[in-house]
Amino acid sequence: MLIRSKPDTVQKLTQMGDVTLFEPAGDRPHIEEGQRKPRVPQQNQMACITHLSTPKGAKPVLKTMVTTACEKDCFYCPFRAGRGKTRRMTFTPDELATTFDAMQRSGVVDGLFLSSGIIKGGVTSQDKILDTVDIIRNKYQYRGYIHLKIMPGAEYDQLFRAMQLADRVSINLEAPTQQRLHALAPKKDFADELLTRLQWAQQIRRDNAHLRLASTVTQFVVGAVGDTDLELLSMSDNLYRQIGLARAYYSAFSPVAHTPFEHLTATDPMREFRLYQSSFLLRDYGWDVEELPFEQHGNLRLDIDPKQAWAEQHLLHNPIDIMQAERHELLRIPGIGPRSADRLLRARRTGSISDIGQLRQIGIRAPEKSAPYILLNGKRPPTQLSLL
Repeated sequence: MLIRSKPDTVQKLTQMGDVTLFEPAGDRPHIEEGQRKPRVPQQNQMACITHLSTPKGAKPVLKTMVTTACEKDCFYCPFRAGRGKTRRMTFTPDELATTFDAMQRSGVVDGLFLSSGIIKGGVTSQDKILDTVDIIRNKYQYRGYIHLKIMPGAEYDQLFRAMQLADRVSINLEAPTQQRLHALAPKKDFADELLTRLQWAQQIRRDNAHLRLASTVTQFVVGAVGDTDLELLSMSDNLYRQIGLARAYYSAFSPVAHTPFEHLTATDPMREFRLYQSSFLLRDYGWDVEELPFEQHGNLRLDIDPKQAWAEQHLLHNPIDIMQAERHELLRIPGIGPRSADRLLRARRTGSISDIGQLRQIGIRAPEKSAPYILLNGKRPPTQLSLL
């Protein structure tokens, strides 16, 4: 579909294309389009549109940047200062807002993910992002989904304003510790520029409970500088528990030509997936970091999901009786999630569950996955006997 806007602005968007390809933004990042490998280059506006699962539903989202110029020299980043291969383009807040409005009114997009390179410091760059979204919200009256990046070093009032304007804000730590961050991005300060902003976001929510404010997320670059799953998940767990983080994103490192890390080995995407599985166990299932089945080197197994790895150690010879178990115990069983556990508890009130088929009937999609680790009325399911 053709969009009527300033030709130079549309052309720049087209040329920028998937500038945020490796920056996850949706609720299902491990399976969403474009997260694993670059798409076939497109010479149209669709190149910068990504279909995301958002808190407001599945949407076509414009993912772009105010500028691809940057004064930082993060070793893994395609936009780092001095990288000649990067096409540097910049929008004014008005032209980017006007173009988004035209795309949104034409039905091409229904959401915005807006980031930026850093020029003249994080405060100046954050102002450009805020000015853009202020125009979109107040001049063009757009009330749909917006996800904003918070720049390192952004001021408290800027963060507050971003949380008022957006549905979600990203304050990306990039690494789990200052030492790891220094190896990734030597000009960024872990505590002062990044972690403090996450703490501010929680304080803003507490002080303004009457306002509808954006949720907060963060992102980690996985595997470039020796970080371990234990480090990444320990920090994630702290953020979930202490500052109300909505979710942590994990981005498997992929080397970029003409950067200091161009010759490093790419991180296995399966490691990223296992981190997401473990992160959900911490956030949604009530697990503690210490319960996750880390190996001696501090990483998770890649050949098996962490919940099943734990169950093999703890439940294979001590199965859980699902007619007697508490909800938190049910959540330890492979194949049973929060909704399945609630269905089981409701079903128990009306009768006995004595075979695998009944589990499928109440909504457990793959009861055979649970079978080796459960008892039904004190007995192992018949399908389990053949496994022993």
